[in-house]
Amino acid sequence: MMAAPGQPPFIDDGIAALRPYAITQGRTAPTHDLDLITLVKARSSARNPPQGLVEEAVFLLCHPEACSVGELSARLQQPVHAVKIVVSDLLDQGFLIQAMPDKTAEATDPAVLEEILAGLRAL
Repeated sequence: MMAAPGQPPFIDDGIAALRPYAITQGRTAPTHDLDLITLVKARSSARNPPQGLVEEAVFLLCHPEACSVGELSARLQQPVHAVKIVVSDLLDQGFLIQAMPDKTAEATDPAVLEEILAGLRAL
């Protein structure tokens, strides 16, 4: 399942065909409080992907750029809740880290607001 350098990993239809209870091994609750916009990234020290088709796909999608839980759900064609459980497992196992935004910036700082506006205009 390894993608060529610089290319997004290919997610085959096999993952989309999996049942959520098979992906989560029957578990119904993630161990981390995650929402749709929670960003996760592959830990740079993790050299080998985790075992399991879905786990490996999540790991590869989060390497080298951070990816939101909602985006992972869409790319894997799986329910968000099932993806939250898999992401929680990978966080617990040390394969992923949460990519948190810098909280040192003041939300009313004009420089921060200008950067946000520039980013929106670029869309």
